[in-house]
Parts: sequence; C-alpha cells; structure tokens
Amino acid sequence: MSASRDGRSKEPRRPARGPARGGRPDRPRRPARDGDRTPRPRPPAGSGGARPRRPAPPPPSPLLRRRFRRVDPQRRIKIALALMSAVLVLFAGRLVHIQGFNAATYAEEAADLRMATIDIPTTRGSITDASGRAFAMSVEVRTVFVDPVEIDDEESEKVVAELASRFTLDPKDVRAKVQAEPSRYQVVKRNVSPEEWDDLAELGLQGVGAEKGYKRVYPDETGAADLVGFVGADGAGLEGLEAVMDDTLAGKPGKQQVETGANGQQIPMAGGYSREPVPGQDVRLTLDADVQWYAQQALAERAEELEAEGGSVIAMRPNGEIVAMADYPTYDPDDIESTSGEQRKNGAVADVFEPGSTNKVITAAGALEEGVTTPETVYTVPYSMQVQDRTFKDSHVHDTERMTLNGIMAQSSNVGTIKVGQQLGAQGLYDYLSAFGFGKPTGLALPGEESGVLRHPDDWWGTQLASISFGQGLSVTAMQMASVYATIANGGVRVEPTLVAGTVDGDGELDPSDAPKERRVVSEKTAEEVALMLEAVTGDQGTAQQARIDGYRVAGKTGTANRVDPETGSYKTGGYISTFVGFAPADDPELIVQVVLHDPKKEYYGGQAAGPLFTDVMSFGLKTLKIPPTETEAPKIRLFEDD
Repeated sequence: MSASRDGRSKEPRRPARGPARGGRPDRPRRPARDGDRTPRPRPPAGSGGARPRRPAPPPPSPLLRRRFRRVDPQRRIKIALALMSAVLVLFAGRLVHIQGFNAATYAEEAADLRMATIDIPTTRGSITDASGRAFAMSVEVRTVFVDPVEIDDEESEKVVAELASRFTLDPKDVRAKVQAEPSRYQVVKRNVSPEEWDDLAELGLQGVGAEKGYKRVYPDETGAADLVGFVGADGAGLEGLEAVMDDTLAGKPGKQQVETGANGQQIPMAGGYSREPVPGQDVRLTLDADVQWYAQQALAERAEELEAEGGSVIAMRPNGEIVAMADYPTYDPDDIESTSGEQRKNGAVADVFEPGSTNKVITAAGALEEGVTTPETVYTVPYSMQVQDRTFKDSHVHDTERMTLNGIMAQSSNVGTIKVGQQLGAQGLYDYLSAFGFGKPTGLALPGEESGVLRHPDDWWGTQLASISFGQGLSVTAMQMASVYATIANGGVRVEPTLVAGTVDGDGELDPSDAPKERRVVSEKTAEEVALMLEAVTGDQGTAQQARIDGYRVAGKTGTANRVDPETGSYKTGGYISTFVGFAPADDPELIVQVVLHDPKKEYYGGQAAGPLFTDVMSFGLKTLKIPPTETEAPKIRLFEDD
C-alpha cells in the first residue's frame, strides 16, 4: 500500500469490471447497433477511468411537501360529515321558521295565488209614484259568456250553433268568441233572463257560463222619461232623478272571495261574503202614475195637433207636491242611442219664456198687499197707452172703458195692468216678483233647471216697469209660474215645490223627506181676492170660458207672449208662447195645472191653444185624485163701473 501525497494510505483500486464479492458477474457489453443512442463520452484522461456522479437534487420545500402529501381519508370523511350536518341544520332551521313562526303568513300568500275577491252586484232601488207603482225598477238578468280554453275542439261547433240559435246571433261572431284563445272570458249575450239561462244551463255545455246581474227597466209609457232619466251601462244614473238620487238608489256591491280551480272555474269560499251587498233604497215620489201618464198623452196629442215645437204640463197641489210633470218631445229610456239632447231635456224646468199675461197675477197681488188698490178700484182703460217712446196695446180693440181691478184681470187688459204696476212702483214690483220665486231656482234641484231672468230695478230702462207688469221683459220656467199659482191657492204661503216624498227601507217603511221651506208672500185676504179675480177669467165675461169644468169652480189665467230668439235676444217673427194656469176648486183649491206650448202654429192665443189642454188634464186629475166639487156658487163680482 502506497501513500498519497497528503500522507494518507492509498487503497488498491477495485477492478473496473471485476465480479464483486458475493455479487453478480458483469454482463458482457453488447455490440453497438445502428440506431442506438450516442455512446456516452469517455471520461477524460487522468480521471482514472471512473464515471462522474450526478449532483443530488435539492430537497423539496415544506410547501410542496404539504401539497403532495397523501391526505388522511378519515380526516376527509370528518370534513364531509361536518359540511352535510351544517346544511341539514340550515334546512331544518328554515323549516322551523316557515312552519313554526310564519306558517299563517306563508299559507295566506299561497292562498292568494289561487284566490281572488270579486264584486257581487246589488239591486238598484226603484223609483215609484206616491202609491208605489214603479217608474223605474231593476230586474235580475244573466250575462252569458264562454271560456274558450275549456271548450273542446270536438264540441266547438255544437256550442256555436246552440248559442247563435238561442240568442239570434251571427254564428261567425259567436265562433270568433268561442275560438278566442288564450282568452278565458268572452261575453256572448247580456241581459238574458234567468229562465233563458236555466234552459241553456241544462244542456251542460262545457266552457259556457253566466254571471248574475241586474237590468234597469222602465215600464212602457209611464210618461215620465224626461223627469226620471236613465242609467248608463255601468248602472250609474246619468240624467234626471236617476242622476240626482244616484247615491240613494245605487246601494253598495258586495265582496266575495273565490278560489280558482285548475280549469279556471271560480269556486265561492265557504266563508261567504267578505262584504254583504247592500241594496239601494227605493225612492217614492209625490207623482201619481195615472195623472202623469194622462198628462203626457194629452200634451203630445195637443202639441202635434197644433204643430208646436214643444210644451210641458205640470200638475201640483197647493202644498207644493208635484202630481205630474210631463214634457214634449220625449224619448224612450230603453233606446237612448236614437235620442237627442233636446228630446231628453226636461222642459218644465229647463225652458225659459216670457210669462205674458199669467204674470199679471203678481202685479195685482202686490198692489193689493201694499194697499194701493182694491178689487173694485175703478180705472180708466183705453185700448192703447203711450209710455215714453213706446205704445202699449190690449190684445183686442175696445173703447175706453171704466174697469175695476177685477175687470182688468178678467179681461186681461195690458193697459189696465200697466196702471196698477205704476201704482206699485219698480222696486215694489221687483220685490213681489222675487218673493213669488222668480229669478232663482225652485228648490227641486233637477238637472238642467234654469232660474229665469229677473233684473234688478237699477237695470230697468224707461219702459220696463210697464212691460214687466204684464209679463214682458223677464223670463221664467213653467215650474216657477206653477209655483206662483200654488202660492195663491195656498192662501198666500209659498211652499217650495217637492217631488220626492221620501225613501223606503227594506221593511217598506217610508222615511219622509225634510219638510220643504215655506214663506208667506201675501196675506190670506189678498190671496182670496186674487182667487176670485182668477175665477172671473173663466166666467161669462172672462177670456177663458173654455176652461170651465162641469160641477167645479175653476180659477185660471191665460197667457200669450212673443218668443225670444236666444241667439239674437230679439222677438221671433210669428213665434209665440201659449200658456194657461189655474186651480180647482176655486174656493177650496186642491189641484193646480200649468200648461205651456212653445210656438204652436195653428192656434197661438193662450185661451184657444192651451186652455183646452188645461181643461182636459184638470178634469182627469180631479176625478183620478177623487177631489169632489165644493157644490158652491161663485159670488158675483163687479168688473166694470156700471155693473
């Protein structure tokens, strides 16, 4: 053994390919073949023939050791179980929250998805006369509809044929509704009677249903269309008393919860109505249905006979209760589409006109009440009279006469009335015109009611005192003038006209309307004196002898006035207003009748045109209302100085 340069002993070198002790002999080296990989280079000279060792790789970092370390399966199972337990706890908590604490809330929300609240229609109150006979009432009907989704294709034509045949409809229109998917509601026919629907329902047609409702019905020929009015498609009042009394008549619809089934069928809930429907109240009027009907028929016949443009008839009691209010032209409330606004207008309160000689009663009453004259005060009455730049004349030529106030009224002298008006004065005449109700609403509050025109004396010009005293230069409605004569018939006390007697509850008990306002206008003595003057008008020397009624004492007054053109404010050429108003029995008044004809062509003087209609309606009213004659005779009154 030799020593190295550093002094270490030097081991003998192990043979390069010798067999190791106890090991396997070296394998013989196989010759190189083409395609073998390039032989490793020999070690450089001086290396002793040994192959160099590869350097050892650096040890892995702790992070990599943790990343690639095999995970313990028990640990993975524990983590998974923990996550699953957390999820289950969360679900359990949510279920407890829903079912334990908010169960009612969520149940209600779920129910809302399949439940709905629908309106339940109610009956509209009737409008009746004083004895309960209907002018307007509601009847039960059905609205027939189809649900196209529920109708089988195989049954479609059968449904179309049945509906078209029963309701006289065009099959094409019905088919379009039956096939109108995805619609669930198509109206086929409205206002079907319950009997018709019952017959149809017996067929059991799938997808055909009906809704309950009510239809407004106006009995034929009541003669009160302009007064009663009508309702719209939704059942709300649009005109007349239907509109004025809508809050009372309408009632309140009910509410009901329904559950919608899978087939769209609405199933009423067992709980019933959430709000019970409240029926409308019946409205009872002061009218008499028979007198109303007769007044309407008689007015239409007379207006057509004289070719009048229009007219009105009012019958009322001295206490202001209206018995009839007829108007011409009129309309059918079941056929509104074919009517005009002029036809639907209630002319008794909406048409204004100059009252003419019917106004003379106010001039006479005011002068008597103020004590400036008496019934037998004598006046010199010529045929004509000059007032400033205008000449006023009586309706017929006569010599200058000496008339009493009774005679002036009986003869309807314009000139004589002007003289009485001059005694009363402008302010006095205005005060009495206003007290009798001119220039203001009557208190009826009907749609379209006019107040007329009554100017203050400060606005009167030179000749207006003269013209207004006999009924020119102011305008009134038929209702206003009827109220004047009712005041005289009522002993000088004006009672506001009334039309509604009250409302009727479910038990048929009448709840009376508030008492109307009343006011004394003239004394009872003055009223009696004027009543005798008006009775003389129908006497042997009066201007309205045709207004007499056998067995009754009748008081009344004629009126003839020029028509005023509302567009120009001037009188129309050849146009007149013919009026007659009076009461009976004259000595114990029970009924007042006012007649107005607008522009009659064949006859226009009040006595000849309106007088016969007054007599006709008054006679019927006295008999219908069972008003007996007083069986007394009218006292003789002096009309002229020589009487």
